[in-house]
Amino acid sequence: MIKTLDLAPALPEVFVAIAGLALLMLGVFRKDNATRTVSLLVIMVMAAALMLVSSLGTERHLAFGGLFVADRFAGFAKGLILLASAFSVAMSLQFLEKEKIARFEYPVLVLFATLGMMMMVSANDFLALYLGLELQSLSLYVLAAFNRDNLKSTEAGVKYFVLGALASGMLLYGISLLYGFGGSTSFETLANLFAGGHDHPVKPNMGIIAGLVFVLAGLSFKISAVPFHMWAPDVYEGAPTPVTSFFAVAPKIAAICLLTRVMFGPFADLVVQWRQVIEFIAIGSMFVGAFAAIVQTNIKRLMAYSSIGHVGFILVGIAAGSDLGVQGVLIYLAIYLFMNLGTFAVILSMRQKGRMVEGIEDLAGLAKSNPVMALVMATLMFSMAGIPPLAGFWGKFYVFMAAVQAELYTLAILGVLSSVVSAYYYLRVIKVMYFDEPTEAFDRPVGRSMALVMAVSTLVVLVFTFVPAPLVSSAKAAAAVLFPAGG
Repeated sequence: MIKTLDLAPALPEVFVAIAGLALLMLGVFRKDNATRTVSLLVIMVMAAALMLVSSLGTERHLAFGGLFVADRFAGFAKGLILLASAFSVAMSLQFLEKEKIARFEYPVLVLFATLGMMMMVSANDFLALYLGLELQSLSLYVLAAFNRDNLKSTEAGVKYFVLGALASGMLLYGISLLYGFGGSTSFETLANLFAGGHDHPVKPNMGIIAGLVFVLAGLSFKISAVPFHMWAPDVYEGAPTPVTSFFAVAPKIAAICLLTRVMFGPFADLVVQWRQVIEFIAIGSMFVGAFAAIVQTNIKRLMAYSSIGHVGFILVGIAAGSDLGVQGVLIYLAIYLFMNLGTFAVILSMRQKGRMVEGIEDLAGLAKSNPVMALVMATLMFSMAGIPPLAGFWGKFYVFMAAVQAELYTLAILGVLSSVVSAYYYLRVIKVMYFDEPTEAFDRPVGRSMALVMAVSTLVVLVFTFVPAPLVSSAKAAAAVLFPAGG
């Protein structure tokens, strides 16, 4: 029986849902001139939701009869998701107005996608997981094709929709197998069954393993991990650039946190069964991301393969199967968020004579025409390559240390090797900016929101080296939630 106070842990989600519906109505009545107003209100809603998430404290709360959980892990993930979404909306406004596709539906869709992500990371049951995942996915399908008069954007939306439907089918099939062989969709019930703390413990038979593999395949699509990455380069290139910047951060963070909760929740006692699958996906993602990006000439496709590579590094932390591994994953995600936001702020500022340009060669001579922007991009590229002492190095350091502690030496060595390969294409961008002959300069001035995102991102990447304690301690506390017995 659901108590009256059962909804309190889900207050941020309830608030975002009601605000989203209200802003939708506001947009309908204000019509064409509502985009800027709705965008600003969406950012305010996200800021308020962030305050509500932090007000829930550190205790573990259940809602909706145990389908929904609010704890420190979910709080940490929601903080990153809301920051990513708010920055993405702020960065998109200028682009949408210049491209004449400013419609109020855009910020509202981002808000509903964010609501789906918040539900995902708080899922405590496969039904709640699927509900959140589909709410996010349906919003993202529309966002990918938002510039409906552009052939590439429409193609991106269709590709993402068709492949997303396939991934959802695989995920649902996996859930049905787990329900059939385990008798429940609840994370806690399944965890007890597999741990033997139940009257009728379930051994990990072929049905359970098959269900687990299908669930992993469905979630791997959402994080664009190899071999389910084929949609990412085309969708990243075809979707409007602000949508690409959103795809690169918020949905990826949400899906990785969801995958972490699923692996260390219901399947915590099946580490031996799922570790080899995660290792295979991690190695594939690291090397496909590293080698495929070398030949790219479009900066958005480069970022797509870069994100696939980063997912591989993050999965190394999950494969470790320890609290140190999950802590490394959360630290990496926080650093990844700011590195990507800053990079996409630069990409969104790549405009010549009012027209967006996306070629890597278009950055030629940027150090001479706009030295500040070139410095920001160089700092972020060095960080993404994992050059010490920048934040990107420490992200990789934590996940590799977890792998070494778990005696996954081969995985750690392969991770370091792929990191060396991937450094090539990051350094190539820096070489083009600083050593190639200048081409046509980018339009000035850069928008205020872009300048702010660039400044904040660069500051975080630089400062983390000297003040790591707040993020490291927060990630440690969030990771400990998934290991109540001490991991």
